[in-house]
Amino acid sequence: MSHPTLPWPERYRPLRRSAEVAFWAVLLLVQAAFNSVVTLIDLRSAGRPVAAWEPALWELSSVLVVGLLIPAIVAFERRFPLHWDTLRRHLPWHLLGSVAYCSVHLAGMMALRHLAYGAMGAEYRLNGPWWAQWGYEYLKDVRTYALIVSGLVGYRFLLLRLQGEARVLDTPESPAIPEASPATGSAAPEPAPSLPVHRPERFLVRKLRREFLIAASDIAWLQAEANYVGMHVNGHDYLVRSTLADFLTQLDPARFVRVHRSYAVNLDAVAEIEPLDSGDARLRMKDGSTVPCSRRYRGALAQPGTAA
Repeated sequence: MSHPTLPWPERYRPLRRSAEVAFWAVLLLVQAAFNSVVTLIDLRSAGRPVAAWEPALWELSSVLVVGLLIPAIVAFERRFPLHWDTLRRHLPWHLLGSVAYCSVHLAGMMALRHLAYGAMGAEYRLNGPWWAQWGYEYLKDVRTYALIVSGLVGYRFLLLRLQGEARVLDTPESPAIPEASPATGSAAPEPAPSLPVHRPERFLVRKLRREFLIAASDIAWLQAEANYVGMHVNGHDYLVRSTLADFLTQLDPARFVRVHRSYAVNLDAVAEIEPLDSGDARLRMKDGSTVPCSRRYRGALAQPGTAA
């Protein structure tokens, strides 16, 4: 149950999946309704009498397949995210993705239309050869694909601005490498001393038009979220673009340990360990939140610094 004092991102989190599904469902159904009416009016104005159910069937079969493809597009965009620094590298993949999207969309809606017409004792016919139909549909589908991906990118950008995006503030300077001197003998050069691991002490958070600092020691727990890691700090969540494994290498292993495939905690922020019958555990944090702990990682709570 959501607590009234929780920040907006925390209150929205349990409803996020339902809200996203409802948004796409309403958008596609409204589009199908408007397109059905417009198509019916255009065909009858052109002297091509059609039953009222036919344009509705065409549009519903199309949006149904689009709706089923949206989770695949979401997963594909997560695998090849579009940012300024990845645009050149990932855009060709999305061009190929639009071709696959159009092909599956066309095959799926045609199959549904043939089945529906057959159930009504009628026959559905293509307007010309299949390759011409594919080309016609691709001109429409590439725009739909671009709009869906743009909507996903914009939605993620909005969530980041509302929730707050963090980055390392004090990036270490690269050590200077001395130039090699001319060889004076056959002795092998001495190995370079290992460099200390840089552990940032603070992060810069951008949230809407505000910027502020958070200390690494204030992070209570971490959660992997697709291409991001959510940092839970004083009841707020801030995202940093990284994997959980990579991010943990930047934190003190004596303080931060992994307790789950998707979670890590600050040992100083753990208030209680509640064992479960399954062998797993539930960690109650000092801020009142709870974090799952799988039995695979329970040993890390007793031996900090050894978590993978």
